[in-house]
Amino acid sequence: MVFADGSPDADLMFIGEGPGFHEDKQGLPFVGAAGQLLNRLLADIGISRQDVYICNVVKCRPPGNRDPLPDEIESCKPYLMEQIRLVDPKVIVTLGNFATRFMLQRPTAISRVRGERHPLDGRVVIPTFHPAAILRGGGDASRQMDAIRADFREMAAALDEARTSGPRVEEQLGLF
Repeated sequence: MVFADGSPDADLMFIGEGPGFHEDKQGLPFVGAAGQLLNRLLADIGISRQDVYICNVVKCRPPGNRDPLPDEIESCKPYLMEQIRLVDPKVIVTLGNFATRFMLQRPTAISRVRGERHPLDGRVVIPTFHPAAILRGGGDASRQMDAIRADFREMAAALDEARTSGPRVEEQLGLF
């Protein structure tokens, strides 16, 4: 099981699809090549990996690294929802199609919604490409890299705005 990595008090949460080979071996999310790219993207906007919270929709690597099945996603849903509740991030960045579809609760292509802000329960969700998709280089890798960098700048701006806007409604009501 690969549960999470990072700060349990983070204002910024990243949600990926599920653990890959390296993540499964080390028990931490985003430690392979995609994780190294994620670390570089964070450093480019002045944020340390230790200051964010990183998790996945599914907590165990699907056999053969296949896409997670609906019942696997459903059985991991309570864990992810509890992670979101406990960490209580101001901004959630979804990495790739699976995490984006899960959080937005609608079928959509990442290319159509990436970089956009989506309000959700007093938070902001910003979808972007999964770092592994950029590393695979399908399509125009240079253009995708420019897009993910722009998305990270948008995420940093949303985070700054959320930090200066005061407590969320849930906090004002004492719900969290």
